[in-house]
Amino acid sequence: MTNKNAYAQSGVDVEAGYEVVERIKKHVARTERLGVMGALGGFGGMFDLTKLDVKEPVLVSGTDGVGTKLMLAIQ
Repeated sequence: MTNKNAYAQSGVDVEAGYEVVERIKKHVARTERLGVMGALGGFGGMFDLTKLDVKEPVLVSGTDGVGTKLMLAIQ
């Protein structure tokens, strides 16, 4: 079984996910600014803090799946 099949069997539409990414690219691009590292699609966002005189200045922010958190919030 491929990962794609495993996702499909659990109710995840991988192709729909890819479509969403394509649809939001232009909107995400408008948020680009100096210091942003990486691109859309990563599992974390990185920001260069050189301007703040921080040693080895990269701020990394990430999220994992929000599904269970959303379910809890709805309850």
